[in-house]
Amino acid sequence: MGSTQHTARPSTSRRQRSCMGRQIFVLTTLTCLLSLGLGSALGAAAVYKQISKRAIGDNSEPRKTVVENEQSASNAPSGQLCLTPGCVQSAASVLKNMKLEVDPCDNFYDFACGTYVRDTPIPDDKTSVNGFNEISDKLQQQLRVAIDAPLVPDEPKPYKLVKNLYKACMNKSLIEERGIAPAKKMLKNLGGWPVLEGDDWDAGSFSWLQSVYKFREQGFSVDYFIDFSVGTDVKNSTRRIIDLDQASLGLSREYFIKGFEDKVVTAYYSYLVDLAVLYGAERSRAETEIKESVMFEMKLANISLPNEKRRNATKLYNPRTVEQLQKEYPSVPWLEYFNTILPKTVKVSNDETIIVSVPSYLKELEILLSQTPKRVQANYALTRAAAAMVSYLTEDVRKRQLKYYTVLSGKTERESRWKECVDMVTGSLSIAVGSQYVKKYFKEEAKKNSQEMVEDIRAEFIKILKTIDWMDDGTRLVKNY
Repeated sequence: MGSTQHTARPSTSRRQRSCMGRQIFVLTTLTCLLSLGLGSALGAAAVYKQISKRAIGDNSEPRKTVVENEQSASNAPSGQLCLTPGCVQSAASVLKNMKLEVDPCDNFYDFACGTYVRDTPIPDDKTSVNGFNEISDKLQQQLRVAIDAPLVPDEPKPYKLVKNLYKACMNKSLIEERGIAPAKKMLKNLGGWPVLEGDDWDAGSFSWLQSVYKFREQGFSVDYFIDFSVGTDVKNSTRRIIDLDQASLGLSREYFIKGFEDKVVTAYYSYLVDLAVLYGAERSRAETEIKESVMFEMKLANISLPNEKRRNATKLYNPRTVEQLQKEYPSVPWLEYFNTILPKTVKVSNDETIIVSVPSYLKELEILLSQTPKRVQANYALTRAAAAMVSYLTEDVRKRQLKYYTVLSGKTERESRWKECVDMVTGSLSIAVGSQYVKKYFKEEAKKNSQEMVEDIRAEFIKILKTIDWMDDGTRLVKNY
């Protein structure tokens, strides 16, 4: 399809199929926007009507421009349109972001968001902006009001924990007064950071597995050597299943494989060296040992699959029982590993099924760990832990982190302190925060409306499936359910 003055092409064209997908996307997107208070009643109906006819190859009338269709919709009987203040405001909110002169089958993104992209600046404390940022900002404001409210004597303990944690995060004067000492104590509890401990660090007492257990006990990530997660089984949504994957790295694999010649890798290394010095390490030792740590992380990246080889979900679904894992990768006591990381109320046995996303990674990891000095392994793990605590520390440490983030993403300012604290509390005590939010803001009617919208989307999707000619009956039947 060319300009808006041309007629639609035959329905058998490949482009029609592409526009068919866009039609489904338009329907879903606009309906979801409605549920968020940003949907269009007037404009969306006109836009969808036009795109729908193009997508199914209805050439019975000359194509109209989007603006002409909008005018036609405006002249429709009032009973067919939602003209409540909420609908009108929502329609205006969507329409003001669209570039109606663009043909959606030529450039759907520019059609839907062109004016928004043109007129919306990116703040210094963000790397991008979109409609969901605006919703998120509003949500943060609401959470702040709920979390920052005065303590009530008889309110539930979880609510008090939420408010106390937020107040502690906001207490900058106490954080500056205590300095970096609490973080150093935490690192000591994790087994000691060799670059800080110097010659006093005992390699004999370290094992990467025990460090993972300590990280779990102290509330740190356990994913620095092997990514561990529990989620819905993609082949059986009625059950939850453990998934093992390649390590979560401090930088994207695509950076690490370029080595120290890459400016982002160099910035990462410099940041970690400065961080170690801020924690109290000698600079010369930090430069040497952090370089070894980053080189080890590069090796982890090299035995990991690149993103382009992770697109086939079937190849990432490799079920093993714990017993089979033990035979294939004998260096790890897997039953102990799972039962230590999982909550004490959950126990697995040798016949538990585990999904191994990248079997080759586990095999290569065994070899890599056997060839890597324990001091390097420990420096890597404890460096990641030290970096994870920076957001909770003093301003000089946080400023150094921001300098690194500027190189990484272009972000030149931190978010407001209250936003960081709201995010931290929400991430740590999500159920309690969610309960407070629902109690203060949630309307019962919202759930009903959302359910209706989901059903409307499903019903309309099924209607669309019945009109397309490039899907066989068997596939169409499956898609209906």
